[in-house]
Amino acid sequence: MPNWELKNCCNHEQVVFLTTISICTVLILALWRTVLLMPFKLITVFLHEASHAIACKLTCGHVESIQVHADESGVTQTRGGIYWVILPAGYIGSSFWGMVLILASTNLLMARIAAGCFSLTVLLVLFIAKNWTLRGLCIGFIIFLAVIWVLQETTKIQILRYIIMFIGVMNSLFSVYDIYDQLISRTNHSSDAEKFAEVCPCPCNGVGWGVIWGLISFLFLCGAMYLGLVILS
Repeated sequence: MPNWELKNCCNHEQVVFLTTISICTVLILALWRTVLLMPFKLITVFLHEASHAIACKLTCGHVESIQVHADESGVTQTRGGIYWVILPAGYIGSSFWGMVLILASTNLLMARIAAGCFSLTVLLVLFIAKNWTLRGLCIGFIIFLAVIWVLQETTKIQILRYIIMFIGVMNSLFSVYDIYDQLISRTNHSSDAEKFAEVCPCPCNGVGWGVIWGLISFLFLCGAMYLGLVILS
């Protein structure tokens, strides 16, 4: 039975899990404005845009293109679908994928599955990418994961789980930060939240929706840590 109450926490694996998340968080915050994190930030932007695309397809819409730009912006052009479902899917979906990747890092088999699924998804996106930044990102990320996989399988360098966790934590933190930067700290009339406020009948402006989405994203991160401890208990 799962140890939902986390009795007798924390064992060695749980301590390693929490410590690794903490180290990833410190590294990400320390290197936030450096070029070293640029590829990981672009991967996060890609997951944000991919979440818009998934929401569009799930609501019977058509995805015309996905673009990721070197300035860490992106755009997904859609036609049809349910607009008020597609708009919040970017930030909320990005946080969800961050949680999935963090949980996948708790087990080597799940990390392998996550890396394989991620690589396949990126490969498929390569064929519908509309700009060279996204194409280059897809190719580079496939090569990167392939190298990590080879090192994992042929040497004593067991880092696949930690790479998957780093991407998950990066995705979660970037989502929360971007919501604060784009939706709460300043008014961006072209943001997803401002557009959502226009189509949603609820009495809430873009900043209000930004706060709500930010809280949801933070809860996903907390949920990932809690569920990770349950899995490792």
